[in-house]
Amino acid sequence: MSETPLISVVDDDESVRRSISRLMKSVGFRVEDFASAEEFLSSRCAQDSACLILDVEMPGMSGLQLQRQLAAVRHSIPIIFITGRSDEKKQAEAIKAGAMRFLCKPFNEEDLFDSIRLALKCGEDGLKSPYLPKK
Repeated sequence: MSETPLISVVDDDESVRRSISRLMKSVGFRVEDFASAEEFLSSRCAQDSACLILDVEMPGMSGLQLQRQLAAVRHSIPIIFITGRSDEKKQAEAIKAGAMRFLCKPFNEEDLFDSIRLALKCGEDGLKSPYLPKK
C-alpha cells in the first residue's frame, strides 16, 4: 500500500492555513502548513509534497514567484492557487505556468477536494495541468 500523499499549504493568513490543514487531516491526508513561500522552500516538504495549496499574494515571495522558482529548478509539484482577490491577469499567469486550479476565497470544500483529486491524479500520472493544451 502506498503512503498517504503529503499536501502542503502555504498561506500567510493563519486562520485560512489552519482551517485547510484541519479539513485535509479530517479526510486522512498528511498535511504540513507554512506561513510563507520562503518557509516552505527551506523545508523538506518542498521535495516531498504531492500537492501544494498556495496563496497568490503573501508578504515576501508571492505564490506566483514561488511557482516560477519551482519551475526554474524543474520541480513539478501540482499547484492549486487560492486567493482573496479575483485577478484575471494573475489567474491567467498561474494557469499558463501550469497551475491545476485557481480558487477564489471563500471556496467550498467540494471544489477544493475536486482540485486536490485532480492534482494528485495528474501528479501520479505525470500529466500537466488540464488547462494546458495537449502536445
